[in-house]
Amino acid sequence: MPKITVQDNVEIYYETMGEGIPLILIMGIATQLVHWPQGFCEKLVEHGFQLIRFDNRDVGFSSKLDHLGRPNPRNNLLKGLVGLSPDAPYDLSDMARDVIGLMDALGLESAHVAGVSMGGMIAQTLALEHSKRIRSLTSIMSTTGDRYIGKLKAIRAILTAPGKTKEEHIERGVKVFRVLAGNKLPFDEAAVRELVGLAYDRDSDNRGFPRQFAAIVASGSRTKKLRQLTVPSLVIHGAEDPLIPPRAGAATAKAIPGAKFHIIEGMGHSMPAVIWPTLTGLIADHAKKYETKTESLPKA
Repeated sequence: MPKITVQDNVEIYYETMGEGIPLILIMGIATQLVHWPQGFCEKLVEHGFQLIRFDNRDVGFSSKLDHLGRPNPRNNLLKGLVGLSPDAPYDLSDMARDVIGLMDALGLESAHVAGVSMGGMIAQTLALEHSKRIRSLTSIMSTTGDRYIGKLKAIRAILTAPGKTKEEHIERGVKVFRVLAGNKLPFDEAAVRELVGLAYDRDSDNRGFPRQFAAIVASGSRTKKLRQLTVPSLVIHGAEDPLIPPRAGAATAKAIPGAKFHIIEGMGHSMPAVIWPTLTGLIADHAKKYETKTESLPKA
């Protein structure tokens, strides 16, 4: 398995796909590189990109940092809402440095980045703290770190305990994905069951969720810093997102000078196949607009 040590005691598992312009894809909380659907990735490859997908620290085949403790998500949520410091063993800056370590190990001087949800937060942090390494930023269904509260049903869904067996885990996953998807676009339960089962086979526990959630809360607002961002930015959000409301995406685009904002009608906090052409087209058009280099990884 391709693993790279990116920081002390942190190994990151990654995969590449295609040839061409380097594009790093960053997944959200408690999700793995396989949550970037294969068909979605194939469309980006058709647009001329070489994709770098990876498991964030604490999920999938990457390092599990159990020695750092297990913060209580509900307590940290309440602390964040009232402005208290959460119990967090690391933050989004640490997770961004994992990506830089991966780029260093792969010999990539720079790349385009796209992230969803927490992955969008990490991508924003990369663009802020390592701007010379980032060619363009695409932030999807994400937020500036300011307090934008989604629907209670969606918040409750992601905080439910994982199942004890694979079957229970899949049933829980289907319920969560159904809530997050909203009710405007068709819900492909068979595809979700397959995806949740695949993720379970790669990593059958959810030990990293509390630490990743704490990292989000601990990192606070990026709004003021984003006002100084010079990396070309695209912000995409679903009109029906129940977890991170569309106004959070609008605020992100408003904070970044020159950022483009695109709402996808019917899209919730998920990436169903019906929106892949639109979503991959937006990412590709944005990145290529600011593509002036030819650097890429060796043939995958």
